[in-house]
Amino acid sequence: MAQISFPNIKISRDFHKILEKALDGYLPSKKEATVVLDRSEKELSSLLLVAGQIRDQEKGKTLTYSKKVFIPLTNMCRDRCGYCTFVKSPKEKESHYLTPDQVLDIALAGYKQGCKEVLFSLGDHPEWRHREAKEWLEHLGYSSTPEYVMAMSAMVLDETGLLPHTNAGILSRDELLGLRETNVSMGIMLENVSVRLLNRGGPHFGCDSKEPSLRLNVLREAGKLGIPMTTGILIGIGETPEERLESLLAIKGIHEEYGNIQEVIIQNFRAKTKTRMYKKEEPSTVDMLRTLAMARLVLGGSMNIQAPPNLNSDACQTYILAGINDWGGVSPVTPDHINPEAPWPAIKQLSHLTEECGYNLRERLAIYPEFLCDDLSAFPPALRKAVAVKIQEVGYNVETGRDVL
Repeated sequence: MAQISFPNIKISRDFHKILEKALDGYLPSKKEATVVLDRSEKELSSLLLVAGQIRDQEKGKTLTYSKKVFIPLTNMCRDRCGYCTFVKSPKEKESHYLTPDQVLDIALAGYKQGCKEVLFSLGDHPEWRHREAKEWLEHLGYSSTPEYVMAMSAMVLDETGLLPHTNAGILSRDELLGLRETNVSMGIMLENVSVRLLNRGGPHFGCDSKEPSLRLNVLREAGKLGIPMTTGILIGIGETPEERLESLLAIKGIHEEYGNIQEVIIQNFRAKTKTRMYKKEEPSTVDMLRTLAMARLVLGGSMNIQAPPNLNSDACQTYILAGINDWGGVSPVTPDHINPEAPWPAIKQLSHLTEECGYNLRERLAIYPEFLCDDLSAFPPALRKAVAVKIQEVGYNVETGRDVL
């Protein structure tokens, strides 16, 4: 068993034992994770120390990012979350579906800047709520928004070779199967497992797609289909620390069963004007560090854990102390359309911030190397050639699917 020395730190015996076991690769039980949660405020420095060591043992001294172009295919949605400024109603002049020409123009701009990923982000089935969305889709010959995403993913893949990754909300098995043909990975944020947040006055009131069981079912169905998924939690929206832990444990359970969670994002709430939650206090940097370190212990050293660098730019370097190994997608072309008030850091700046902490910055693809096989047989034919090209561009070893630089 690993032996940890905490000079000048008074630490409880049970907490110490759990941290030592975690360094040996043992994932804490729910009971043990609760002990860590209860001690995390008083003994945060110890928790951070161990979280960072667990990351280093498995991931080494490298942090990754994906160079992407962000395509907001539609900002209409069937829901209106209490913190969201991305979504627009059809009556607002900013509401849109991007046309195929607009989609291709954005993708080509990303291609010219050396992007490898095209991130399709959009509202959840807006045609289920808005007549205008349904009419727009019918005009172009599509029956649903996911069907339109499938067509645009195929077009971008064919015309640019960029690897699509789609965040489209709740998807059926057939929709997942359709998107799998041209998407190397997909994503859906769990946000939180608490149904309490759906109550009147809560951040998810009136938002059918934020029912936790639906989002967990998408992750499970994707697991059955072998689709690598990005997920995560959103902190500071009214949940309790215990509910954060329950959410992380739910993600852990799915990954243990299906092995398809490629990345877990810990994202901090940002208060925005013109939302129901514009007066709500944002989580502190310390709160983020505590949650990140808890995630590293609960999910283990092999999980890829991300924190967006643009949502706490003055303190994002401290996230490295808490055990992250990824910065997420960064675009040299398009803004963060979900958080437009928070610009991406320049990649050179992100590299400098990372190196100042003693780590190297490394570009990755929209699919992590551990989800690549030697003959790329897991990918549909339309994807194999494009994936092989991008693997070479970022320096993965095609035979092992591992980073060789």
